[in-house]
Amino acid sequence: MNSTPRTVPQTDPGQAPRTLTVGYYAAAEDAAGSARERIHTHATTVGELAREICERHGEPLAGIVAVSSFLVGEETTRDPHASIVGVSVIDVLPPFAGG
Repeated sequence: MNSTPRTVPQTDPGQAPRTLTVGYYAAAEDAAGSARERIHTHATTVGELAREICERHGEPLAGIVAVSSFLVGEETTRDPHASIVGVSVIDVLPPFAGG
């Protein structure tokens, strides 16, 4: 099902960061250097998280993230404003050959 999680306002950066597990698949895994990582973040949207992981891993991942979708909970989205609040695992899904 392709739908977009609801959008919420950004959290106060003064709040403690939360821990997310980010999963990387296919070319994203190669660029990040691992299939999964746990990060501490203040990000509340897909776009904020995307910027953060691109800063962590540099240009090779940034190019892939730019064309990827994200699995947020059970919903796939490309909307940078989609909320990631209340979700503990987010997967980066680059385009796959043939699909």
